[in-house]
Amino acid sequence: MNRKNVFCEECRNDVSFVVTTVPMVGVIKDKEYAYVGREAHCADCGAQVFVPELSDANLRALYDVYRQANGIIALSQIRELPEKYDIGKRPLSLLLGWGEQTFSRYYDGDMPTKQYSDVLMRIYHEPRFYAELLEAKKGNLKSTLTYEKSRRAVAALLSAGVPADSKINLVIQYLLSQCEDVTPLALQKALYYIQGFFYAFHHVFLFPEDCQAWVHGPVYRDVYYRYRDYRFDPIEPSGDFDASVFSSGEKAMIDSIVNSICCYSGKILERFTHNETPWIVTRGDLPVTAPSDRIIEKKLIGEYFDMVKAKYNMVNPVDIREYARFMFRQA
Repeated sequence: MNRKNVFCEECRNDVSFVVTTVPMVGVIKDKEYAYVGREAHCADCGAQVFVPELSDANLRALYDVYRQANGIIALSQIRELPEKYDIGKRPLSLLLGWGEQTFSRYYDGDMPTKQYSDVLMRIYHEPRFYAELLEAKKGNLKSTLTYEKSRRAVAALLSAGVPADSKINLVIQYLLSQCEDVTPLALQKALYYIQGFFYAFHHVFLFPEDCQAWVHGPVYRDVYYRYRDYRFDPIEPSGDFDASVFSSGEKAMIDSIVNSICCYSGKILERFTHNETPWIVTRGDLPVTAPSDRIIEKKLIGEYFDMVKAKYNMVNPVDIREYARFMFRQA
């Protein structure tokens, strides 16, 4: 606190003071809220003295308790948002479809409504939701540079949110180390086939993540956001990979997908999945070009690839090549 002395009514003089933490009660909208505040007392006579900075801090503490009790986002969280997503206060307000100054008012301490608070809270806790919002509402922004900066920020957050040693991430790194010219589209399909065929041979899924029935086939959403900047270009591998992290059964399956599936382009593999039951059933009666976040249920994936394994009399993973050849002829 910068202020060194304040006026004491008892001493009738400017004095130094001592700050103590005390329980307090404040009233907002006719309801009492208990909170922890701070008081200043004259260092000479002990009388309570008024310190503007403490009064402001106590008011913020009261409103923080009110926010918490009523499910309203904290002011500190609101103030983190522009830096977290590398976007200005006004552009963020426009992105949300609000008045140009609305977010700035909340940033400066105004209390958001519960409806607006819920949106801000979800943005704060769910970078993926913000990424979807940024894509859907980027037309609200006045500058493509603003969009690009924020897109890079949220992509970095999503990438950082994936544990380096998660199973799906290990599979991705191995695929990139073994395959040449893997585009984001091809990577998505390779992950889908690894998941499906691993279940058919081992009756368990290799990783817990769900995929969704997007227009271009099955997609693991977080993986999409991590690599989408590559668009139609091959993803750069991160370097050598130690495959000893996989069991012999896991490695055999991934190697089979590398040899039998990854030899086809992403667009060809997209056609494969468009002729398969899990994607077709999940899409249902959606128009061909309609976006969708419908999850392809693991049960559907398991049943379909169990059927494929039986139909093609697969004994070991190398037999997957016959299915791939058949699908290529149908594509």
